[in-house]
Amino acid sequence: MSGQTPPPNDGTQTAPTEPVASPVSIPSMSGKRVLVIFNPKSGSGDSGLPAFNQLLRDAGAELVERELSSDTPMSEFVRDIEEFQAVVAAGGDGTVSSVSYAGRYKNVPLLAYPAGTANLIAQNLDLPTTPGELALVVAEGHAVRVDMGEVEVRGEKRGFAMLAGAGADAAMIRDSEELKGKFGALAYVMSAMKQLNPKKTTFSLIVDGEPREFEGIGVMVANFGMANYRLPITSEISPSDGRFTVILMKAGNILRLVPNLIDSVRAKLNLGDPLFSGNLETVEAREVTVTAADPFPLQYDGELHEETTPFTARILPGAVRYLTAAKKQDLDT
Repeated sequence: MSGQTPPPNDGTQTAPTEPVASPVSIPSMSGKRVLVIFNPKSGSGDSGLPAFNQLLRDAGAELVERELSSDTPMSEFVRDIEEFQAVVAAGGDGTVSSVSYAGRYKNVPLLAYPAGTANLIAQNLDLPTTPGELALVVAEGHAVRVDMGEVEVRGEKRGFAMLAGAGADAAMIRDSEELKGKFGALAYVMSAMKQLNPKKTTFSLIVDGEPREFEGIGVMVANFGMANYRLPITSEISPSDGRFTVILMKAGNILRLVPNLIDSVRAKLNLGDPLFSGNLETVEAREVTVTAADPFPLQYDGELHEETTPFTARILPGAVRYLTAAKKQDLDT
């Protein structure tokens, strides 16, 4: 979150005299109130948020804008969320999941506005990227109800929309932080290249009450299942089935997981049986506790938590409604 102080007036702002041109026609939003929560520190370029906001105002919506600050809890930003017809979380995946978790089960549809570096939640929701098209998604109001995850470390609980993980993927997130400002999404690729010889250890899991162990480089607890460019991490991951897909990473390094991406694409397109196997294993769970013999950092939706394992992740069925033109089945891998 940003260290900046929110503007003194977070209410409706005066619209400029000149309307913002849009290649799409935005239906009337007269009488509708929209809460926009934005993180000014997300991403490395212009996300088009001011133009998006103006398009909603031009359509008749009443906007309330709130800028995140590090010294204010997210619960304060969503304190009156039920007074709005829609909420916009503008930032990276961490911002989107934080707003989603704070507003869970409030039944107010939320737009995951892609203003961060990777914007994987927005990609999983198959959202457009231009201000006009995003404004149209809000105006049309179609939403899908999906699950969220809740991760607990030493009694502290946080939410995640996409995935939480310990091991090589968290190390990749950690190593990418200093590169994101200069290289954007390419920072994740560069960081993955550094994980050619990641630490391997024994992971002990309790999956819905059942213990099991494996040796590998990491564990990912996935709710959504698509990586960049909507490539499926593995097949049969659904964000609306009331379960996680727990991915046991047995490969020697992250790059050896690429064949599994190929298999997932083949399965999605009905191109035949898998060509590769053995790099990972998947199990389904509503709750999983992960402990590692060696300390590992933890990440959830791209946010690094320097606390190490153990952690517990539990599913929150149907906790959030995301605005998207996609249908539920379009979000499954």
